[in-house]
Order: sequence, then structure tokens, then C-alpha cells
Amino acid sequence: MNWINNYVRPHINSIFSRRETPDNLWTKCEECGTMLFHREVSDNLNVCTSCGHHMAITPRARFKALFDGGVFVEVKVPAPTPDPLHFRDQKKYPDRLKAAQKQTSEAEAMLVAKGEIGRTQIVAAGQDFSFMAGSMGMYVGNAIIAAAQEAVKLKAPLILFSAAGGARMQEGILSLMQMPRTTVAVQMLKEAGLPYIVVLTHPTTGGVTASYAMLGDVQIAEPGALICFAGPRVIEQTIREKLPEGFQRAEYLLDHGMLDRVTPRTKLRDELIEITRMLMKLPPAVRGDLPPPTEGGDLPHALSEGNKAEKAKK
Repeated sequence: MNWINNYVRPHINSIFSRRETPDNLWTKCEECGTMLFHREVSDNLNVCTSCGHHMAITPRARFKALFDGGVFVEVKVPAPTPDPLHFRDQKKYPDRLKAAQKQTSEAEAMLVAKGEIGRTQIVAAGQDFSFMAGSMGMYVGNAIIAAAQEAVKLKAPLILFSAAGGARMQEGILSLMQMPRTTVAVQMLKEAGLPYIVVLTHPTTGGVTASYAMLGDVQIAEPGALICFAGPRVIEQTIREKLPEGFQRAEYLLDHGMLDRVTPRTKLRDELIEITRMLMKLPPAVRGDLPPPTEGGDLPHALSEGNKAEKAKK
């Protein structure tokens, strides 16, 4: 009996009480190869704590870190005509969309939201590269137009986070038409006198770079981001020459006058608060706790106070 009680029964209990260890507890940095605990990576906004390499981050996770208290309201985007060209390659276009939606738990490749950063009302749009490579289709065009209209309505800046492999081939010419459409949307902001800030993330390529991604009043990029129209491999094959080290990376573009700033993701929120308040001619943000936004209006507390100050001067 002692053998059964002391060995067999505990052994059987241990088999049935074992907990499976999740496979995603650790993440390997693509740049330095360091194994990182998932919570450590998440707390550092998907930036490697060893070498500073910026990994991919979803728009929803980015917005949670960007907006005050992680609170934001999604802006509704009109749904375009599904599969207008009845396109099919190895799979039907609707099947590819369903697979991407299941993988990302998002409706499409761009998320639009409104909220406050540093008690300053903004509208933000973010592309999700994991959704069909963040490709620019009719939905993305509708999303940018919806974001611009919401920004004009709220008299708020628009901050756009780009990450795309270019136009969506499954929508053909309709995808390319989003380039002029989004350019018109950006012009709406300029005519309203509202700031348009672009944060270019890795990678931003193709027709996206040839349209709304390079039209910002302020152009910021994350470190190491690939930003180009045609990729370096295509250019090397075309000109049959070796390209310079770091060609088309964020730091290279900054040195050649294509960008205003290259800012690490962990410092980006503070910089965006400072820039938006500066462009909106508001006083610097107050550090620490602030009273909640005033009820019954779209403008935050700080913006309301700024307007009162302006009226007092007049």
C-alpha cells in the first residue's frame, strides 16, 4: 500500500495536473537573436530591450499605449464594395480577406480612432501590416477620408501611422485610385488649418509612399524603418550596382532631408504631444494628473482652457 500511496498515486496525479506551457511566452529578436519574455516585450511596446530593434505592433496595441489611459473611440469607416473585380489567383479575394480577418481579428488593414493624448484631442489612423501586408485598397482609402472628415469636424490634428507593402493587387486600378483620393483628404486638413502628422513605420513602400505617407506637415519615422517606393533589391537588379549601406532606411532618409525626425517608439507619445500642442498653438502639456475633460463638448479640458486664454487676450 505504501508503494501505491507514495509513488503510483502522486505520479498519476502529476500527469493529469500538468499545465501546458504556452508556445508564445518567449519572442526571439530578429536583429540580435535575444530571447525575450513576452510581457517584457509588450511592456516595451514591442521594442527589443537588448538592441532596440523595433518589432511589428498592431494599431490597436499602439493606440492603447498612445491615448490617455489607453482609452479611444473607433471611428466608423464606410465599407466598400466587396470583391469588385471578382479577382482570383491561388485563392478567391473574399477567401483571402476572411483569412486575414481571422488571423488579425480586425475588419481591414486600417484602424481609425479618436481620443486624447496629453489632454489634446486627436484623430489617429494606423495601418496593420499583418493584414495582407497593410496593402492599400478601397477600405484604406475610405478610412483615411473618414479620419480626415472626423478631424475637420472636431478641429483636431490627424496622426497617421503608415505600414504597407503598397497597393492591393486584388483591387487593381481601384486600389491605385486611392492615391488621389487620399491626397484630396489630406488637402481637406490643410484647408481647415489642421496639422497632419505622419509616423512612418517598417515597412512603408509602394503607392502608400507615393501618396498620403509623404504629405505630412511633420514626417517622423521609427528607427530602422524601410521607406521607399521600389525596394532596394528591385533597384539593385535594375541599375546593377551595389547600394549604399542603410539605403532607404529611416536614418538614411533623415540625413538626406526626407524626414524631420527619427524617434524611438517608446519616446514617440511624448514627442507627438509636444508637436500637436505646438502646431495647435496651445501651451505645453502639464505633467501629472489633470482634471477630466469637460462634459458636453468634443474639445478636451486643455484645449478649452487654451481657447479661453485666447479670448481673454482679444
